[in-house]
Amino acid sequence: MVEAGGNGSSAPPPATPYEKALAALSSLITKRSRADKSNKGDRFDLLFDYLKILELEEPIAQMKIIHVAGTKGKGSTCTFTESILRHCGFRTGLFTSPHLIDVRERFRLDGVDINEERFLAYFWWCFERLEEKATDDIPMPTYFRFLALLAFKIFAEEQVDVAILEVGLGGRFDATNVVQAPVVCGISSLGYDHMEILGNTLGAIAGEKAGIFKSRVPALTVPQPDEAMRVLEEKASRLDVPLQLVRPLDPNMLNGLKLGLEGEHQFVNAGLAIALSSTWLQRTGHLEYPEHSTSLPEQYIKGLTAKVSLQGRAQIVPDRFINSESPEDLVFYLDGAHSPESMEICARWFSHSVQPPGTSRSSHDWVQRHPIETVRKNSEQILLFNCMSVRDPQLLLPNLMKTCASHGVYFKKALFVPNTSVNHKVGSHSLPPTDSQVDLSWQFALQKVWENLMMCNKGTVREELTDDKEIAVKSCENSAVFPSLPSAIQWLRDSVRQSKSVRFQQVLVTGSLHLVGDVLRFIKK
Repeated sequence: MVEAGGNGSSAPPPATPYEKALAALSSLITKRSRADKSNKGDRFDLLFDYLKILELEEPIAQMKIIHVAGTKGKGSTCTFTESILRHCGFRTGLFTSPHLIDVRERFRLDGVDINEERFLAYFWWCFERLEEKATDDIPMPTYFRFLALLAFKIFAEEQVDVAILEVGLGGRFDATNVVQAPVVCGISSLGYDHMEILGNTLGAIAGEKAGIFKSRVPALTVPQPDEAMRVLEEKASRLDVPLQLVRPLDPNMLNGLKLGLEGEHQFVNAGLAIALSSTWLQRTGHLEYPEHSTSLPEQYIKGLTAKVSLQGRAQIVPDRFINSESPEDLVFYLDGAHSPESMEICARWFSHSVQPPGTSRSSHDWVQRHPIETVRKNSEQILLFNCMSVRDPQLLLPNLMKTCASHGVYFKKALFVPNTSVNHKVGSHSLPPTDSQVDLSWQFALQKVWENLMMCNKGTVREELTDDKEIAVKSCENSAVFPSLPSAIQWLRDSVRQSKSVRFQQVLVTGSLHLVGDVLRFIKK
């Protein structure tokens, strides 16, 4: 088939119904802050107008909702909670953010992403009705708010027994906070993140998160820094909210089994998930669960230890497309940590995962299939990093480097790349600028921070890798900036193929969930 113009070039394939929906969704993306009250299209009170238009007021009032905010671990907590209640026999709806590859990841029914057919039906029902009623005073909702409204529509129509909602950003002005009467609320670990919106102190951040508290509705939280805990307690007292502190899960209660999500920090999230599930069951009249039980019900253990999907969090993916002796010669360790506290947790997980059995706890079967001495002598660790410019690399990179070093893990090279995905489109069809158009000034700034850190730790620097000067834009002794993710991954693959001394290359990808999603798309396509 050639174009009518007769120039011989192939016509682009017509957009699929799904691509048309993603294009419509992309039209709702703005660069304005979701929490900016001066933005007319983002006024929180508009959400109640949208609920009326979509006839969702009564369905939401009838929904049995678990609402979870926090800085770290809220996605994991929601995932564990969903799995526990699903294994107890309930039909579950789970709304999380962000997605890494496909927007349908945000909407799960009974633990599975909503299928394309149902997504399209609910999407267009909501989009067309809102578009038809849009005025200057009630414009189309912005991107995340539309997704939250879509989640409510999906869960109402699918008649879920329980809807578990992860807050997108903050809490007080988050789109999920249109919920007026949840069954129970949860606050996962708090820390410094999104400070340009939520405030520069832990107290201010905690105050925004506590915005999901509702009068007399039980709230649960994990151990917090004193400043944050004081604010949570004050907010709870003001609303007559019974606030309960939940301790981490004792690993012995799993009867020798392992949690479905990797990392020691997951015992904190699992403890909160157990308490949320128990409170929900008690308040909905389904089950009485003793507060200080020394054992867990079988359904809870199954829910906590089942293999659950949470892409980009402590995820290990071998590169299957490398033409080498073994596809597992190049392995990506993916974690979207992007705050100082989560960076430290990520570093501990990575260090434990790459250490051979006997030197550190590791559940990674790839490590267990290779002789200890072989892994010790023939592996090297590489960092693939990017973060948003609103984040401070002086807080992120030192935490990462120091924590890894304390576990005997030292990065041979750090690679800095821009994100591949563009921020104004949804879907794999969104193409980034060509290499020559990319502004790499932020990547050079990250590289400078890393090189300065390495200069302060000269004793930990090992021999330099061979660089391909034509691929890297700027290469220093301990780092390199690449104009694109594909060029960086190509360099990694070439390094494995050409190296005679290194058998295993272990690449930690972190700093940005967007980067993690880009890597997943690239190595899985």
